[in-house]
Amino acid sequence: MRNPIYAALAIGVGIIVLLGYFLQFDLLVNLRVVLLEWATIIVAAALLVGVANLFIVHWRKSFSDQPNRANNIALLIGMVITLGVAGWFGPTATYSLWIFNYVLIPIEASLMGILAVVLIYAGVRILRRKPNLLSIVFIVTAVVILLMTGSLFGIDIPGLSELRIWIGKVPAVAGARGILLGVSLGIIAAGLRILSGADRPYGGS
Repeated sequence: MRNPIYAALAIGVGIIVLLGYFLQFDLLVNLRVVLLEWATIIVAAALLVGVANLFIVHWRKSFSDQPNRANNIALLIGMVITLGVAGWFGPTATYSLWIFNYVLIPIEASLMGILAVVLIYAGVRILRRKPNLLSIVFIVTAVVILLMTGSLFGIDIPGLSELRIWIGKVPAVAGARGILLGVSLGIIAAGLRILSGADRPYGGS
């Protein structure tokens, strides 16, 4: 096995952090807190490296002959302005909140609108190619939710508001909890494999 030090270090850190949650010894608790703080610092550094890499990639593309060069330049200008305003005035200042409320939120709302249209289009294509019960339930639910989001030509259909509330509280919440449960089980399985040395994504093999 190559890099046994990496494997031993990762397994040891994982066991210390895990035991720090179950065994209330001062040494374990302090070690867990320190290791988690180190992990937070590393994640923040990785985020800064990712932002710098994004800037460098689009900087190089902005000087190339690609047809979408204007998009790269717009991204660079927006990134510089946002970082400058938030860094100088603070993330909760009036100018920073203006950028958030009048630039980021409209862009996110537009993307959500596009996502809704794409989902409806994908549901219709699935229904045409391979109709089954799940595809019918999907397209009917999507249409009902869209109709209930806003009044149709100013007409309020009785019962749709109650149906929307029921869909949001029962099937949607049940599906979200199922997804979260699956993600949690996957994280636990991946963590156990790393702690046991079966997986070594940190450089071992």
